[in-house]
Amino acid sequence: MDQAVPDCLVSGYEGIEATLALPDPDDRHVLAAAIKCGPGTIVTYNLKDFPDHLLAPLGLSAQHPDEFLEHAYDLDPVTVCKAVRDARTALKHPPLAANQLLDIYQGLGLATTVAALRTHIDTL
Repeated sequence: MDQAVPDCLVSGYEGIEATLALPDPDDRHVLAAAIKCGPGTIVTYNLKDFPDHLLAPLGLSAQHPDEFLEHAYDLDPVTVCKAVRDARTALKHPPLAANQLLDIYQGLGLATTVAALRTHIDTL
């Protein structure tokens, strides 16, 4: 992860963590890191543990990965398709055909994203 996304690690959030309340206390580090780096959105499948009424006062929201990718696709479908193609071609053990990768994405709950990407299957 560090090589693929050089500035992906957040540090210095530890002092914030203890002051936060979430339905699952084990998720406080995620919220603390978000407060520290200010992304505006936490992308997670775990929406129930990041309720709007707790995030909104902090200037944050939580979004399902499918919704996040849908918005990214709407903004720039060429870049999203290229990112999917690059991710697919980087898979070597085992390599996957585009349809196989989309089937995995479907299984991960990315139905809207997969529907959009299938219209560009020949570029993935």
